[in-house]
Amino acid sequence: ISFTINEGEIIGLLGPNGAGKSTTMNMLTGFIEQTEGEIIIDGYNTLKKPKKAKKEIGYMPEGVPLYTDLTVKEFITYMAEIKNVDRKNRKEKVQEIINKTGLKDVQKKLIKNLSRGYKQRVSMAGALVGEPKILILDEPTSGLDPIVRNEILDIFRKFIAEDEQRSILISSHITT
Repeated sequence: ISFTINEGEIIGLLGPNGAGKSTTMNMLTGFIEQTEGEIIIDGYNTLKKPKKAKKEIGYMPEGVPLYTDLTVKEFITYMAEIKNVDRKNRKEKVQEIINKTGLKDVQKKLIKNLSRGYKQRVSMAGALVGEPKILILDEPTSGLDPIVRNEILDIFRKFIAEDEQRSILISSHITT
């Protein structure tokens, strides 16, 4: 596979289950190492400068892997710490993402007590915190009803609208 995503583009990987979409995304994010070739993220080779490359990425993996014994706010704060969001602005940035993703009313609830739609939003908030240049979304609306799916996609559209240099790579096996 060979492709380029330019600043401000939204690119989709569309294909059936088992086609390699998730594997490709896991290689792009550094969760698994490629067996050959080169992956360059914002000018950084992911094998030679993995920390610099990963700093530019917000990743929302398939299956919503979350720490379910944390509250929504604790999880997003944890993700902000991992992404080295500036300590003096961290609380403000976390609250901003909570508000933007529609999690304000559930921010003190344990993740394990949330619906699937809210869990997707928490995962999305974790990907968005730190204002990454590149957002990689693996089946972000899988298993959601059409109304919640549209709400999630609207949040991503607003994310791009805030900074037209941001890019999104999204995978799906759903064509409608």
